[in-house]
Order: sequence, then structure tokens, then C-alpha cells
Amino acid sequence: MKYIYLHGFASSPDSAKARFIRDRFLEKQIFLSVPDLNQNNFSELTLTRQMRQVSQEFNDVPVTLIGSSLGGLTAAWLGEKYPQIERLVLLAPAFGFLSSYLTRLGSEAVQNWQESGFLSVYHYAEKRSLPLSYQFVLDSQNYADHALRRSIPTLILHGQRDEVIPLTASQEYAQSRSWAELIELDSDHGLGNALPEIWSKIQLFCDLM
Repeated sequence: MKYIYLHGFASSPDSAKARFIRDRFLEKQIFLSVPDLNQNNFSELTLTRQMRQVSQEFNDVPVTLIGSSLGGLTAAWLGEKYPQIERLVLLAPAFGFLSSYLTRLGSEAVQNWQESGFLSVYHYAEKRSLPLSYQFVLDSQNYADHALRRSIPTLILHGQRDEVIPLTASQEYAQSRSWAELIELDSDHGLGNALPEIWSKIQLFCDLM
């Protein structure tokens, strides 16, 4: 089994969640691959690019994907398209991300983004604002959540106080997919206070106890 962790939007392999989970896997003497989805070019980020990058790590072995936020959405789409992916662990997955993100920006900012071609986005790993191409929006429009229909064992962990991706997004996803289990956590989008609980759930789900 190959294990891969996908970090979130404007984040990096050095995020607190990525480091915590990678260290827990190392304690089990299991290698957890954590690719840098920024590819040193955050400005040209798209969901398609992330999927293409991660799929290059697949061999003819079973894969478990662990994805956070936009990395969770990426994991879900990879699971839809690649049969060797046998399990998904989704941490506050970004279902409905484009709609909620554009709503938060407001119509004027979205129009300016479309007209100028770029939006200034604060990148938490870089600790500075970076331009993001409007191609990110155009590409994301090709991925509608309702098309995710492959029956694949899926564990979803989502904070009840998530201020970025509403808990209802995961609730609605799990309600219509019998193969998905949703566990609600007393946490926000970052899930920082719930990491030990998350690791416990991952161990059970992935038979790592």
C-alpha cells in the first residue's frame, strides 16, 4: 500500500497537519509521500494540475490518499478516476469550494479577477501574497461534486466550526454516498486541536493499529 498526503490551498508539505501525520506514519515505519502541490508556481495552480502531478506517483500498487481541504477535493477526484486508489481520508474536504470561495470574494472582486487575469492570494506557507491565475476558476468549473460516484471507502473528518468550508458540504456529500463515513469534530477548518483524534481515526480506518 502506498500512502500519499495532499496539502490544502495556499499551503505546503510543511503545514502543521502534514508534519504531524507524516511523523505518525514514520513512527509506524511507513513512508508517507507529501508532494508539494505548489510546484514552485502557485500562480498557475489548477485542480487538473494537482491531479496530474499526484497521479505520476501511482504505480501498480494500491493507494490510500489523505487530503486536506483542496487536497481533499483533489483526492476525491483522483479516487474517481484511478481504480488503484482503495481508500480516501478527507480532512475538511473542499466540496463546493469554488462556489463558496467566489461568494466570499464578492462579485466585484471576481469580475476584476476575470478581467485582469490574476487575483492576489495570501499564501500561508510563503507568508506573502501571490497572484493566482483566473484559469484556476475555469478549470474548477469542470469538476462538479455530484459527479463523484465511485464507491470507494471514504472517511471524512470535518470541524463543526469550519469557517472556510461549511460542515454542511461534507454532510450533504456523505448523505448521498453510503460508502462515505463522516465524523464531525469540535474544531475549525485548520483542525489543529483535533490532530490526535484524527490520527486515531486514520489508524482505525487504514488498519494501522
